[in-house]
Amino acid sequence: MSTVKESRRFRIHKRIRKSVTGTAERPRLSVFRSNTDVYAQLIDDVSGLTLASYSSLKLKAEKLPKVDSSKKVGSEIAKLALSKGVTTIVFDRGGYLYHGRVKALAEGAREAGLKF
Repeated sequence: MSTVKESRRFRIHKRIRKSVTGTAERPRLSVFRSNTDVYAQLIDDVSGLTLASYSSLKLKAEKLPKVDSSKKVGSEIAKLALSKGVTTIVFDRGGYLYHGRVKALAEGAREAGLKF
């Protein structure tokens, strides 16, 4: 059974997704945050394809703090996007507050060259 926090996040996420959609030229950067890790995907909603994905699971050997690993995930997903020719994106925070790990991921992506 879902908790009150989860149901609140799902309601917020549904409200965000009404206006945020990704295209091939400007995909959606979707963020999922678990207790231990953070995941990012570039999604083309028109064709229903995931263009690229990266997570902090790939950084486990580095033993970084959560916020630092989130920033690194942002820069790595930006490198993947730039290698595919994507420079501008739409940011989907997934119902989470723009704070902490979600903000660090966004800042890492911006510093690596993505525009949103």
